[in-house]
Amino acid sequence: MSSTTNKHLRWRAVVKAGTVLALAAGSACGGTGDTATAAVIDPGDGGTYRPAIDPADFVDRIDNPYLPLGVGARWVYVGTSDGETERVEVEVLEERKVVAGISATVVRDRVFVAGELVEDTFDWFAQDRAGTVWYLGESVRDYENGRVVSTEGSFEVGVDGALPGVVMPARPVVGDAYRQEFYRGQAEDMAQVLRVDGRRSVPFGSFDRVVVTRDWNPLEPVPIEEKSYAPGVGLIHETATRGPAATIELVEFVPGR
Repeated sequence: MSSTTNKHLRWRAVVKAGTVLALAAGSACGGTGDTATAAVIDPGDGGTYRPAIDPADFVDRIDNPYLPLGVGARWVYVGTSDGETERVEVEVLEERKVVAGISATVVRDRVFVAGELVEDTFDWFAQDRAGTVWYLGESVRDYENGRVVSTEGSFEVGVDGALPGVVMPARPVVGDAYRQEFYRGQAEDMAQVLRVDGRRSVPFGSFDRVVVTRDWNPLEPVPIEEKSYAPGVGLIHETATRGPAATIELVEFVPGR
């Protein structure tokens, strides 16, 4: 997870549970079908979260329209985090990593605050045949004054009980909520779809049919964030709605192949 504004590029079949949980941020808002509560996977589910994944169900290419991760794709974001200038550079690498028997796409995510590198993360994603993009783990390195000071938040599905999560559903539906990752006590991010018909302008351009999610971590009361995803591009905007002020916007995008 990012040390500044959660995970800037946590792009995650929506896994549902019967538990109904009122979101800490309050009522959902936005398009038709929003509700104050939604069926979600209860963070206190007692260990019943057991997503069944089969390597045979995954494909090599990630072409979900809201999270297109073609090799060579590159995104640059700028904004502020707690009053400081922030720049995020994201790139889909040529290399792949086998995680729990699945050949995963590797994405590098670097965060700079006031021009200084503060985080260098390698994320692992894979898409199933239905088009859902799953999150399989990350290798995190946090920096201070050019030196690695922490690898906290790193995890790999299949190691020490870590389980996969959804970063982007094949067909986002307002009200759906899902785990984005699950490494008990360390990586438990969740998200809920707020809108699927949003509009958003950022320095890179203006977009319709934007999917907006609320992201939160049940291990921490803040931050709570809203993220906007545009078709054919992916994440275009992120802002903290609770906690330290932080916003980033897309300023540059190069499609992958």
